[in-house]
Amino acid sequence: MSSFTVDKPEKAFLNEHDFPAVSFWVISIAMIAATVFFYAEAATVTSHWKTSLHVGGLVTLVAAVHYMYMREYWVAVGKSPIVYRYIDWSITVPLQMIEFNLILKAAQAPIGAAAFWKLLVGTVAMLAFGYAGESNTINPWIGFALGMAGWGFILFEIFAGESAQASGAGNVSEAVKQAFNNMRIIVSLGWSIYPLGYFLGQINHSEVAAGALNVTYNIADFVNKIAFVLACWSCAKADTAKGHALLP
Repeated sequence: MSSFTVDKPEKAFLNEHDFPAVSFWVISIAMIAATVFFYAEAATVTSHWKTSLHVGGLVTLVAAVHYMYMREYWVAVGKSPIVYRYIDWSITVPLQMIEFNLILKAAQAPIGAAAFWKLLVGTVAMLAFGYAGESNTINPWIGFALGMAGWGFILFEIFAGESAQASGAGNVSEAVKQAFNNMRIIVSLGWSIYPLGYFLGQINHSEVAAGALNVTYNIADFVNKIAFVLACWSCAKADTAKGHALLP
């Protein structure tokens, strides 16, 4: 059991002083709320944007389910539920990479399937080496370096690669360009929180460090998953209002 003192029976599951547990509760409910919102909003946009919002809803739905498990794991064991996190990320991060491709295709940008596969390769490398390092399957700092290399490959593709070039095409609306830019800001600045969490988990394995690690990762997921899909939603609404979205 978590070492947080239980002074009343009703606090056996959630103690207000257990900040990681509280953060797990907040984000799990936020992810559920976001899922309902995105699926409801998908009915208000035109054809191609529905797919983007449906995929975005899957991102928050998968995260919501995993966060409920991670919440209970933390309360019961008081340790970092790292396996649950990486299972979550192994599903949701590729879905987020699909979103880059979806909004560009909806805008008829000149982009091929290779652009998605490049992002997928970077994602697999980032997550696989990150998990290997955090689980001590390989040296944690080697895993960290190789995971960062995967992230660097993703950043290159969305800032200077085929995806970035396609987003600047003349037939791409301003709403799509803005959404693409917001999404890559999240992937660059927002995702920088994750290396911080990795670092916190490696420098100190105490309970305090485990709590700090989970709060850090929880904040990162709260911002990055929900805000990422909100960027797609904003783009879909703007293009629908202006009549730029494509017909079926």
